[in-house]
Amino acid sequence: MRATVYPAPIVAGSAEIEIRLNGAPYRLPAGRSVADLVASLALAPERVAIERNCALVRRAELASTPLREGDEVEIVTLVGGG
Repeated sequence: MRATVYPAPIVAGSAEIEIRLNGAPYRLPAGRSVADLVASLALAPERVAIERNCALVRRAELASTPLREGDEVEIVTLVGGG
């Protein structure tokens, strides 16, 4: 199951980058990390799996993994139940 993606708010005068998030274009302020993206989407880091440019991003590395123009990010939410 993929996370629902909402466009990031655009702040006038801020530098922005464009990434592909779950296959769709997504703009966000430059200088953000994967952790910032997860937080802006109101997702719990412990309930998602994230790939950046086809490489799994470990939970411990979310804050230290920068997002750059053209990155391809896939976020999958983990759902339990039975």
